[in-house]
Amino acid sequence: MSTGAVVLKWTTGLLAGMGLMLAACAQEPGHGDNVHAKAFVDYMVETHDFDREELNDLMREAKLKESILKAIKRPAEKAKPWYEYRKIFLTPQSIAGGVDFWDKNAKALAAAEKKYGVPAEMIVAIIGIETRYGGNMGGYRVLDALATLAFNYPRRSAFFTKELENYLLLTRDQGMDPTELKGSYAGAMGFGQFMPSSYRAYAVDFNGDGSVDIWTNTEDAIGSVANYFAEHGWKAGEPVVVLANPRPNADMTVVNDSLDPNWTVGELAEKGFPTTAQVSPEMAASVFSLQTEQGKQYWIGLNNFYVITRYNRSRLYSMAAYDLAQEIVKARGGRS
Repeated sequence: MSTGAVVLKWTTGLLAGMGLMLAACAQEPGHGDNVHAKAFVDYMVETHDFDREELNDLMREAKLKESILKAIKRPAEKAKPWYEYRKIFLTPQSIAGGVDFWDKNAKALAAAEKKYGVPAEMIVAIIGIETRYGGNMGGYRVLDALATLAFNYPRRSAFFTKELENYLLLTRDQGMDPTELKGSYAGAMGFGQFMPSSYRAYAVDFNGDGSVDIWTNTEDAIGSVANYFAEHGWKAGEPVVVLANPRPNADMTVVNDSLDPNWTVGELAEKGFPTTAQVSPEMAASVFSLQTEQGKQYWIGLNNFYVITRYNRSRLYSMAAYDLAQEIVKARGGRS
């Protein structure tokens, strides 16, 4: 091949590569001209005294990610029965990973349990389910995720606009670069996948170094999850769930009626859902069913079960977190 041909081939390849890069950039415009983003800038300048020019630059920098819109619009998978759902989160790897995370962070976990009353295994299980103990915290820039959903997803625009507001406030408060932090496609962040509003309300500087880092600092992440549970009403030493033994004439209309504990243990017993566990009849409770491979199983969810549902509004999630916590304790050979 002649020198001219080589140069021509190299130049053609370079131009083709630049064309692909330009095409990619064109597919991911910023939000500088977005009418909703402009209104947001006005609001942030007037309400929180942000610098208009800096915010305008930031909106131009915030990319519209079609992959995020596709992800959030994707139809939810068909609800799995409990016995299939459980297998997703309770694997040999997730249990062993929990033991390892506990062993490496035993001091911080013990301190968090002492301060907030939340068992170490519960904190570990939540972090395991959310991010595989920090192994998968999300690869999207939080700025791109929140701007994309705030300004291009009308169904939940109000929610994500509020989260973007909280995100910019937290990065300003913490002296962080808003273009650098990574998270999920919905803007959830760190070991425990906190949304910005949850970060501002519940994340804590647990190691006392002057910053609240839930991305790289396991102490802050552990303390923040524990504080979230405590602030949502976790009661130290109380059980989470107990098995119910429904009578033939049990009132099935109360099963799965609400995530909220709208009944008491005593009232549920009167409705045909007694339990052999030693729990006070005055305890707030709900009753729910789980589909096992052998048939339906009935449980009474107590206050602490309700608290787990405040982290993720799902009975299956909450039960998986509880079960994973118990399996980690067993695999570890106890809590101490």
